[in-house]
Amino acid sequence: MELEEQPKYGEPRKYDPTFKGPIQNRGCTDIVCCILFILAILGYIAVGILAWSQGDPRKVIYPTDSRGQFCGQAGTPLEKKPLLFYFNIMKCASPMVLLEFQCPTTQVCFPALGQEGGVITVGNNSKFDDGNGNIRDLVSLTHSLTHSISVLTSPPPLLPPSTLSSGLVIAMLTSLLFIVLLRFLAGIMVWVMIVMVILVIGYGIVHCYMEYAALKGEPGADVTLQQLGFQTDFTVYLQIRQTWLAFMIILAIVEVIIILLLIFLRKRICIAIALIKEASRAIGHVMSSLFYPLFTFLLLAMVIAYWAVTAVFLSTSNEPIYKVFNETECEHSRATCEPNYTSSLMRKQCPDSECLFAFYGGETVYHKYLIALQFYNVFLFFWCANFVTALGQMTLAGAFASYYWAFVKPDDMPAFPVFSSLGRSLRYHTGTLAFGSLILSIIQIIRVLLEYLDHKLQGAQNKCTKFLLCCLKCCFWCLEKFIKFINRNAYIMVAIYGKNFCTSARDAFFLLMRNMIRVAVLDKVTDFLLFLGKLLIVGLVGESLYLTRILHNTAPNLHYYWVPIITLVIGSYLIAHGFFSVYAMCVDTLFLCFCEDLERNDGSATRPYYMSSTLHEILWKNKAEEPSSSAARQQDDEDIRLKQQQAQEEDAA
Repeated sequence: MELEEQPKYGEPRKYDPTFKGPIQNRGCTDIVCCILFILAILGYIAVGILAWSQGDPRKVIYPTDSRGQFCGQAGTPLEKKPLLFYFNIMKCASPMVLLEFQCPTTQVCFPALGQEGGVITVGNNSKFDDGNGNIRDLVSLTHSLTHSISVLTSPPPLLPPSTLSSGLVIAMLTSLLFIVLLRFLAGIMVWVMIVMVILVIGYGIVHCYMEYAALKGEPGADVTLQQLGFQTDFTVYLQIRQTWLAFMIILAIVEVIIILLLIFLRKRICIAIALIKEASRAIGHVMSSLFYPLFTFLLLAMVIAYWAVTAVFLSTSNEPIYKVFNETECEHSRATCEPNYTSSLMRKQCPDSECLFAFYGGETVYHKYLIALQFYNVFLFFWCANFVTALGQMTLAGAFASYYWAFVKPDDMPAFPVFSSLGRSLRYHTGTLAFGSLILSIIQIIRVLLEYLDHKLQGAQNKCTKFLLCCLKCCFWCLEKFIKFINRNAYIMVAIYGKNFCTSARDAFFLLMRNMIRVAVLDKVTDFLLFLGKLLIVGLVGESLYLTRILHNTAPNLHYYWVPIITLVIGSYLIAHGFFSVYAMCVDTLFLCFCEDLERNDGSATRPYYMSSTLHEILWKNKAEEPSSSAARQQDDEDIRLKQQQAQEEDAA
């Protein structure tokens, strides 16, 4: 007797007359992970309390040097030095700031221009130990790095609140307008979106060319970027022709790529529009889903605020440590000392010794494990943020699944689908949400650890080490993207069937693999169209701010004009992503439900499809026009055979 060969990607779903969408009779899943998450939250609260009892937030509010001393504050040794110098301000963009909440570069207080006291000293000491046993002179170090110093006044006028709020409000209103128009004019809006993206990028190309041509013959405009080097004031780059030429080339490449994709995907775009229309109908019946991102934003704001406050208190709990340095033998060598060392007993026993600044940290048990507490703070931040995101995905998936599996819409839908789905997610699947977000957080904290190692090994690493770290960073970046994809689809299956995370992830993966062609040509095309929508909003907000010169009119004293522009562009993208994520989650949920609908039903009177007639007609018409490969034809024949076999078994029963 031959054993029947099992399908490679699991058995297709069988017809179940009792299945009416998200299962109501379900139990709690992944309870162990739920308990672990609760204990981790309690530990997080304990870390916060410990940090709040040790830290000094004034070190973040007021400028402080690398030794933790305040710049320009009355009653301090540096009262006449109100300015703070960063030896390499670009290091403030390092991922290490996320961990230590401090800029990893030397910082020195300095007097204002024209003010007396131009020697950079701290108390009576102008030397310090760099942590490797080397005595360094701050004065010579400052003069040797004169050209790389960036100035930051106290406090710095970086971004007017009115400009920031105006730009973000514009982004929010524009995103909301697009979502509302998509609800009623999905087909037209998608094509308008495509045309406007092409026009906006095209205008950018023309503008770059005009700036490039206008700088012809201007003094210094032909300087190359390599000759100019790095400048903290980015407006300097806008005065040379090569910058605009680079912008023009980049925009032209993006324009060509988008146009080619649209040409090759023109038939698929019509199908994707049909899916977006179906998503618009679903959102029309679940209008409260449009406002759910506000709830997610509120929860994320709370998570970010707790992490930031805890990180501030952890990073400001360090203290300046002074050590005894001597040129002759001394029993107190490298011992901890106080700055008023001249009158101490150790100075009398070692007359030629000095008490110099050694490092900024501490020698207590708390300071010994401070880096572990900082890692724990970042890890719990990732875990909580991913949990909030996962909760939103599962909630929306459950609401939209209720729409799809309602045979008579909206009569067969629950009265409040979003609230019903949110209640099910929190009541039964908190552990599953914690499990999926835990896996993602572990990968993210490993990426932070790799950045930490890269930062610590910068001076000692060789080419082999650099290559290995680069490969690891790339691999874990790809792994993070894959886990996000698996988690997203797993949450959809959990919202529908109420199973645990591993089972749901397996079922979702097998379902997608059984419909691999549809995933590649339908779901991803829809994601591409929604991405164009986000790109359009960011482009409109960014270009409108630049062209109207809002920044120049309202903030003439800004040090760096590019900082508000970048801030508003990033903020606009996050806002647009929040609103469009509702559509993206709706499309993904409807797509998985559509794939299951094809496996469960055959379109007959006894087993009708739950999909709309318009979507069914377009998808089937497209399938008939596709030249299918032999493997695809074999899969279709196998699906037909399995459905016929199921029908015979039901008739016999």
